[in-house]
Amino acid sequence: MIDLRSDTVTKPTDGMRAAMAAAEVGDDVYGEDPTANALEREVADLFGYEAALWTPTGSMANQIAVQLLVKPGEELLCDIQAHVARFELGAAAAYGGVTTRTWAELSAPAIEAQVSPRGYYSVPTAALAVENTHNMRGGTVLPLADLRAMREVADRHALGLHCDGARIWHAHVADGVPFREYGALFDTMSVCLSKGLGAPAGSLLLASAERIAEARYVRKRLGGGMRQIGVLAAAGRYALAHHIDRLADDHARAARLATALGEYVAAPVRTNIVALDLTKAPLAGPELVARAGDAGVRLGAMSPTSARLVTHLDVDDAGIDRAVDVLTGLLAR
Repeated sequence: MIDLRSDTVTKPTDGMRAAMAAAEVGDDVYGEDPTANALEREVADLFGYEAALWTPTGSMANQIAVQLLVKPGEELLCDIQAHVARFELGAAAAYGGVTTRTWAELSAPAIEAQVSPRGYYSVPTAALAVENTHNMRGGTVLPLADLRAMREVADRHALGLHCDGARIWHAHVADGVPFREYGALFDTMSVCLSKGLGAPAGSLLLASAERIAEARYVRKRLGGGMRQIGVLAAAGRYALAHHIDRLADDHARAARLATALGEYVAAPVRTNIVALDLTKAPLAGPELVARAGDAGVRLGAMSPTSARLVTHLDVDDAGIDRAVDVLTGLLAR
């Protein structure tokens, strides 16, 4: 089975499993897990932050960041397709009492026009959130200049700025922007270990030491105070050492898929996500998914007229060849 539904389906490599088995562990709620502590220091330093906090999921890392930057009754502005708004089950409102409002156009002037000032008649905007790479926009890499413009908007209005950097590793490989240049732009940042990097679980929240100290309380409140997490942290450390540079292979394989599926590709492909627009295709999204699955290729139906393919370390060139054969056959008019 060629599984292109998501890069979350990856399984630990043999080397990663060996690192996990050999991990030195302790109780992380007490701050005593040496492997988790090492991972947090390593990633914080990589992006130029004072501190980091391991969380079991990217959604938890994002939602802790929202609670750090936005008080109950205040507003978060983000993209209309942002993961933090669309795919985290209303957590900002349910757990943080946060209002979310969205923009459709990613430009600093358009975003600034939506900032709501403090006053008795409106919900005040407290923070902006940006996603890089952007999942639902086909793995788009946001240009550094655009991110810097957003930072300027945030500074002018005294707003927090969060980056959902679940796939920031892909942005780094695609554009060559150093991790520290990304880190310098944001008050808080989440990075994921369990997608392109292939770890079985885990994300990290990056911020100032003061904010991370508060984040530990929020994590525990949300049920994320796990114990001997060094086993999972070791997987993350292995991934950082071995799986970043190889993301270029995933990008190249996604480009091959995009070339083969040409007219149905919804957005330029620069990383590992291929978004398909099936408006004029002979099969609707769910039917394409079902028939491709029967032929041994899994992909995700995002709507009746769209689908998604995501390359990752468990799909090699032969797998891409097979996927191309199956999908071009099904989509032939």
